[in-house]
Amino acid sequence: MDRLNLQVFRQFWAIAKTYWFSEEKWQARGLLLGVVLFLLAYTGLSVVLNNKRGVLISALSAKDEPRFWETVVIFIGVLVIYAPLLAGYRYLRDRLSLQWRRWLTNRFVDNYFGGRAYYNLSTSDVDIDNPDQRIAEDVRSFTQESLTFLLVLVESVLSVIAFSGVLWGISRSLVLFLLLYAIVGTLVTTVVFGKPLVRLNFEQLKKEADFRFSLVRIRENAEAIAFYRGEEQEATQVKYRFLEVFDNVKRLLLWELNLNVLTNAYEFIPFILPALVVAPAIFAGELEVGKVSEAQGAFIRVFFSLNLVVARFQALTTFGAGINRLYTFAEFLEQVELAPAKLEAAELEAAEPEAAELEPVEPEQTQPIEATETAAMTLTTIQTITADRLALEHLTLQTPSYQRTLVEDLSIEVPTGQGLLVMGASGCGKSSLLRAIAGLWIAGKGTIVRPDADQILFLPQRPYMVLGSLRDQILYPNTHLEADDQHLTQILEQVNLADLAKRFGGFEVERDWADVLSLGEQQRLTFARLLLQKPNYAILDEATSALDADNEARLYQHLRAIGTTFLSVGHRSTLTQYHQSVLELSQAKTWQLHNQS
Repeated sequence: MDRLNLQVFRQFWAIAKTYWFSEEKWQARGLLLGVVLFLLAYTGLSVVLNNKRGVLISALSAKDEPRFWETVVIFIGVLVIYAPLLAGYRYLRDRLSLQWRRWLTNRFVDNYFGGRAYYNLSTSDVDIDNPDQRIAEDVRSFTQESLTFLLVLVESVLSVIAFSGVLWGISRSLVLFLLLYAIVGTLVTTVVFGKPLVRLNFEQLKKEADFRFSLVRIRENAEAIAFYRGEEQEATQVKYRFLEVFDNVKRLLLWELNLNVLTNAYEFIPFILPALVVAPAIFAGELEVGKVSEAQGAFIRVFFSLNLVVARFQALTTFGAGINRLYTFAEFLEQVELAPAKLEAAELEAAEPEAAELEPVEPEQTQPIEATETAAMTLTTIQTITADRLALEHLTLQTPSYQRTLVEDLSIEVPTGQGLLVMGASGCGKSSLLRAIAGLWIAGKGTIVRPDADQILFLPQRPYMVLGSLRDQILYPNTHLEADDQHLTQILEQVNLADLAKRFGGFEVERDWADVLSLGEQQRLTFARLLLQKPNYAILDEATSALDADNEARLYQHLRAIGTTFLSVGHRSTLTQYHQSVLELSQAKTWQLHNQS
């Protein structure tokens, strides 16, 4: 259990220190100082209020009216100050938590998209499920709970110091008993319940995320499911995932039941013990009656401060499970962020002498550090260099796991202003070749010569509709471009979508475009991006597969008219007439290049 606690603490500190030593550290530390000052002030006033509550009872017992009203005035005066201090403390605490969450969320998002970690995560064998939940939910829980537990700990220390003095003045035996009682309760709770509850809470977070994802997936694929009439199977899958949630919660509830039986009995003693200890002195006339209330209030504050682990044990186990999920995700993202430098050094060492004068391009896709180091030592990677041309030189392409070779010793060049069509049977590596050119796959050997990334526009096989307006769809991914409505309308006319803006109410309207547009309309809309941005090079993967022959011909005619050099992947024989050359790949890893007349 100690080893588990140490591991959780190390993971917690690895995540937490990034904020407290970041560029926002002074703002963060300033807010934390304000929170602690408010905490000190209202803890001190709590001691005064506890004392005056005992004095009130003593004054009533002695029928001392002047003392009673004097104490009431003091009590109300302290309360007037105490209430805004407590409210201010909670406001500053929550504001600091919000600031921390904003910074940490931005950091995770930057690392998630940096080095294309989001893509690498989907193609690697790393066991990191539901990154969306880790960024949205686990970061929120981490920042909120971290501050809550930290400040509760500080408050507990202050309460122990402040109220132990009060309690020591009333009964030293109470203080000694309290210390022993709290230590025994903490040890029993952590040893017996620690490991099972951490494990079950970790599984609960994962299973809840899987259940939610299964429902989101149905919403995203509603039409396909409806066409297949797959409602029964999908409902069975959702029920199965919920059953896993249900079974895990049942096990969790049993452990919580046993924990609650222990804590409920354990926390009952402080409400009766102070009265039992102080009663003889009161009966003997050595103490005032109000000392019972004062002793009980101080005893309870000290007890629950020392009893922090027992009282919050369930929340701590859930928090520990969330830390583990967040830490493994952060570790993966940081590995991906560091990997490009190692890959670049390995590629430069393997570069051919004649390519030394060309400017190296940092690989856009990386693998986790361990896989990268292995590749640098025993496995080869494809070298990417920048130049004003698109060519493949002695390229051997393999799958990311190096388990299968797709094509061997491929050497071709796409002449400037012309088009190359890649054809072949399914599974021979056509789309994989485009992934290599994009820098997504690097397993293999040879050289890819290509322009800078900002000179190439890729149209993937599945059209991607972003969240946003119709204007955002056409400008993506270069949303900084400026284009007036008239120009956008002309572009839509070229791709045979002249009525699109009018149909939906203008270019600023927002819709779920992947849902309201047909696949053919989506492909034409992504082609509009190409015609608007006019890149020097375009890579098209089945970009017209859902279009009829007339629309396909129209799009390729516009593409050739803007003078873009393009490489296409497709199956239709009609595509050959729009390209000057055809590269045919085979399942046998061989290739043939045919020039069109």
